[in-house]
Amino acid sequence: MANCYIINTNKSFDSNCEPEMIHGKKCSAYYSPWKNDIDKIIVNDLVFLYSNEVGIIARGVASGIPEIKDFNGETDEEHYMELGMFKELAIPLKASQISGILNRNVVLNSAQKKLNYDDGLKIWQNITKNCL
Repeated sequence: MANCYIINTNKSFDSNCEPEMIHGKKCSAYYSPWKNDIDKIIVNDLVFLYSNEVGIIARGVASGIPEIKDFNGETDEEHYMELGMFKELAIPLKASQISGILNRNVVLNSAQKKLNYDDGLKIWQNITKNCL
């Protein structure tokens, strides 16, 4: 069964990560244990890229195929997945807005936040209506 993931763009630790995710139309995570979370995403999961202090800045649908590459000279430290139907948002969706859409407090203080598909669909539809 499909799920939804809100993936942090890692800009606080490396300013190159966010633009690389946008340009590459992918979600990524770096180093253990976070990188292994990308491997759990399956085909057709909804994925949102979240930029700290900005909000959701892009969305896509998971390919379901995790890839691995070197990161900053270290072997196999980036796990990533290509996102189909990728769209960068014209207007970011703030964390407070996400909580409002879902009628509950959503804390986005980790590399990856997993939500059920129905919640992801509500966010997706709100983005379609208000942010593209």
